[in-house]
Amino acid sequence: MENQRLFLVIALVFVLFLIWQAWMQEQAARTAPPPTAVSTQAQPGQDGTVPDSAALPAPPAPAGAAPAQAAAPSSAKRVRVVTDVFEAEIDAIGGDLRRVGLRTYPESLERKDQPFVLMKDSGPELFFAQTGLLSSTSPAPNHLAEFTPLASEYRLPEGQDVLQVPLVWRDPSGITVTKTYTFRRGSFLVELSQKVENGSSSEWRGVQYRQLQRTPPVKSSGAFGVYTYTGGVISTQEKNYQKVSFDEMAKKDLALTVTGGWVAMIQHYFVGAWVPASQEESNQFYTKAVDGNRYVLGMLGQQPQTVAPGASAEFKSQLYVGPKIQDTLEKIAPHLELTVDYGWLTILAQPLFWLLKFFHGLVGNWGWAIIFLTVLIKAVFFKLSETSYRSMAKMRKFTPQIQRLRERYGDDRQKLNQAMMELYRKEKVNPLGGCLPILVQIPVFIALYWMLLESVELRQAPWLGWIQDLSQQDPYYILPLIMGASMFIQQKLNPPPPDPVQAKVMAFMPLLFTVFFLWFPAGLVLYWVVNNLLSIAQQWVITRRIEAGEDKPAKA
Repeated sequence: MENQRLFLVIALVFVLFLIWQAWMQEQAARTAPPPTAVSTQAQPGQDGTVPDSAALPAPPAPAGAAPAQAAAPSSAKRVRVVTDVFEAEIDAIGGDLRRVGLRTYPESLERKDQPFVLMKDSGPELFFAQTGLLSSTSPAPNHLAEFTPLASEYRLPEGQDVLQVPLVWRDPSGITVTKTYTFRRGSFLVELSQKVENGSSSEWRGVQYRQLQRTPPVKSSGAFGVYTYTGGVISTQEKNYQKVSFDEMAKKDLALTVTGGWVAMIQHYFVGAWVPASQEESNQFYTKAVDGNRYVLGMLGQQPQTVAPGASAEFKSQLYVGPKIQDTLEKIAPHLELTVDYGWLTILAQPLFWLLKFFHGLVGNWGWAIIFLTVLIKAVFFKLSETSYRSMAKMRKFTPQIQRLRERYGDDRQKLNQAMMELYRKEKVNPLGGCLPILVQIPVFIALYWMLLESVELRQAPWLGWIQDLSQQDPYYILPLIMGASMFIQQKLNPPPPDPVQAKVMAFMPLLFTVFFLWFPAGLVLYWVVNNLLSIAQQWVITRRIEAGEDKPAKA
């Protein structure tokens, strides 16, 4: 029947969508350059890790303005910083932020005492933040310069909301630069100040740069794992949100003059982003591939500051290092909340997330919030679903007659189709009525899929009993098995396909979907289970009514 064929097409589209997810994960692993075996720590390249000083809007810089030889990327001098949300390390070389652990986001449920490490400069997946100054006229410390920390450890005391961590660089000429990180209680936003004090007899003129350096991920979530983007993103006045993948960085360096905006490296649930102190600030956004496995994304100031002898000037920036919480991100910079990437269905996913948060505010549990959201979506599509199920129920009722027509006309497809169309007209049955309403709902289902997948709020969020993390697969596969059983029951409520091949394919679908959903996050499977159970209840009632001769739609 036509509705069965259309259902198969819909199922095939969804299966292809899942296969595409797995393929994207596999491609990300294949295209990522292999980790360098030279060292477990990042080594600055001959160029690229320091912006080209020739890009400064000033007279050509002398050869020494940007170091041309490699230097040690880190030293034994590390400043440890502990706040209520961070366990961080700042290196004396460059004053780089080399390691960041998020204390309020544990590594796993089994290791709740271990903060999730978002930034690190050792191991196969490097990710850290660097800053520096460039001058075409005077000495200036880039991120290869050695700073002097004033203490080896800083802790945010109880009752104090602000913690400042200064590091000092001095040049024999009299130039002093103090790089100060400011941490605030409860905030993942770090403020950075680079203060230039000119104690020399000459004018100092220069700009600041800020960059993120990381290697591609090497972990894979498995053959049926879900794929989420890891790589660079930028925001400009022309494009609010633009991905700059590692593959693009390897092929071509980015050099784009931008007013305002921001640059970031994102991954599933978390983001590191440099944000100008003012959206009126002009910067050159740049990328560079270094040593075949490391990638730099940064911003170079285009508005030099001039510091007269005896005077001082300050360069300011903001660095966000933490979870992708939309309410927080949108307050920091325009469009920064788009790092929660819902894809091309953001227009639908965003309201769904708002509703999910609303229900969570009422019940205090993300699992129950998903259930209430599913019920609401089912209610919105109640009439469409009713139309679909009524059509299927009528088709099921007339299946014996259609089977007799097939036996009568055999291989004469033309006469069979004419007879079936006559039956449809006589009984007022629309063979496509069962699936067309489902097509309308598919964009909502896909948007909900991305919304649940991207929401950091579901990370390590319990529902009940054995489900202690809605972002991970069901440890006992109970929800996927229930989902597969519910699909099987739904099939029994639908009219059986008269074509043997279609019948075999339909019988195989619950098993296929169950296998796919075994590795899906429990929150996603929970939605499908609840949706299927509600659909079964609605379809069962409608089917019984139709078979009893009550063919009028139910009152809303």
